[in-house]
Amino acid sequence: MQSRLLTIAIASALVASAPAFAATVGKSSVAVRAKGLVDGPAAAAVHRAVADAFTVRTAHVGSNGTEHVRFDRTYRGLPVIGGDFVLHSRNGRVTGVSQTMKTSLRPDVIPQVSSQRAVIEAGARFGTGFVGMPTSRLVIYARGTKPVLAHEVTFSGFKADQTPTDMHYFVDARSGRILGQWDTVETAVPGRDPSGCTSPVASVGTGKSLTEGNVTVNTIRCGTTYQLTDLTRGGGRTSNMAMRTSGLGSVFTDADNTWGNNALTDSATVAADAHYGVSETWDYYKNVYGRNGIADNGNGALSRVHYGRNYANAFWSDSCFCMTFGDGDNGVTINPLVALDVAGHEMSHGVSSREANLTYSGESGGLNEANSDIMGTMVEYYANNANDPGDYLIGEKVYAHNPGTKALRWMFKPSLDGASADCYDSNVGNLDVHYSSGVANHFFYLLAEGAVVPAGYGAGTPANLTAASLVCNGNTAIVGIGRSDAEQIWYHGMADYMTSDTNYAGARQATLSAAVDLFGAGSAQYNAVAAAWDAVSVNGALF
Repeated sequence: MQSRLLTIAIASALVASAPAFAATVGKSSVAVRAKGLVDGPAAAAVHRAVADAFTVRTAHVGSNGTEHVRFDRTYRGLPVIGGDFVLHSRNGRVTGVSQTMKTSLRPDVIPQVSSQRAVIEAGARFGTGFVGMPTSRLVIYARGTKPVLAHEVTFSGFKADQTPTDMHYFVDARSGRILGQWDTVETAVPGRDPSGCTSPVASVGTGKSLTEGNVTVNTIRCGTTYQLTDLTRGGGRTSNMAMRTSGLGSVFTDADNTWGNNALTDSATVAADAHYGVSETWDYYKNVYGRNGIADNGNGALSRVHYGRNYANAFWSDSCFCMTFGDGDNGVTINPLVALDVAGHEMSHGVSSREANLTYSGESGGLNEANSDIMGTMVEYYANNANDPGDYLIGEKVYAHNPGTKALRWMFKPSLDGASADCYDSNVGNLDVHYSSGVANHFFYLLAEGAVVPAGYGAGTPANLTAASLVCNGNTAIVGIGRSDAEQIWYHGMADYMTSDTNYAGARQATLSAAVDLFGAGSAQYNAVAAAWDAVSVNGALF
């Protein structure tokens, strides 16, 4: 269960469409064909070992007929962390494999370090503030150059800022050394509908939101009251956590189907923001990519608002299949984190967890965050709401005063937040994932818009910002291909070519491959992808 945080530093002033892939065409037969290839001619290409086993996670069919099937791998029944791959084929023939594991060698599966010692080693990192008992299981850790047997140790608890944490540590089962770690979260059991309504009637209400103006919201009528549940989008619902940090909360109810009052004096106001933002994100994925919800199965998600006390963050959790939004400091300096691009950001974490599942650390973690920033931005443009026009700022509406002069992140010049990377270097993966994301955010802006200084961003944009300052290689002649083509290339690069351990070099190749599928090798779009990566120093010759 992955949790993805939209981190915010309170003290900082922290900035003609391509054809969509068919999301559900013949998935069962596509998976069967791919399994046959893995069992036969593709075995060597995927570095298959004798005791490897595979399960299909997703299957997509491209507009050019290419089939992209994503596999998870086990070895002698143990999960292989970093062993996932995407098999690409057409007309029954393998056209390529996207993967990071480069060997069919496997370790002995008898540990020399006990699980008890592994728990002690991990506990030294986590500290004493855990809840319940830590757990441990054996896995094959394949994120390095050579797969090794490891204990995956999990400690659960809460961070100081009320964020639930479920830290996973990977401890070498031979040496006791910590190989890697990343954060996940465990919450309530998914699937239970707390609305209590046995005969819901679909309805349409008005949301008087805080950041998006008066908006249309889909609801249900249950007896004589209405609830914030959207039957047209898989039963997605919005609940009130009432400042708690556990459970699913209570679904919002109302007598007249009007939600909020455009101010924080009504608790339903921010519920209207979240409900609207999630519905726009659902529609964006459906209408732009043919995707039917987060998991592409038609099921809606839960949105939880008013989480914790003065909680200035938002996150996605696979466990409860939900987005969770804190209240900030209730508009003193930080608004509740329910703005449209924030909702799109968090819901996109759910989508990426079903597809590439980019590990939330190192360069793959930066790509994970960038994917949510990019998609959250495209949702904002898609919604075309005059109260929150599309822009390349992330979370500008989070700030209670002078939104537009402050933002969480700035995609056209990431370093404007004081911490994010504009350009790639070998140390980028050592940054917090919200800062290493800058390289991919920067790439996407240049791909879509070119080396053009955006207008209308207020006093927060330096007056001396020039085209030359937007590129890392001096190439100010980059011309954008437009958002429609750029978003298709990025999404299909993530969904069809990236894997859990993809780094920036892999992201370059993934988006180039997507450009070939969508527009052809040597097309203007393909050349633009290469030029935009070059402009942020992700140059293919360097890897």
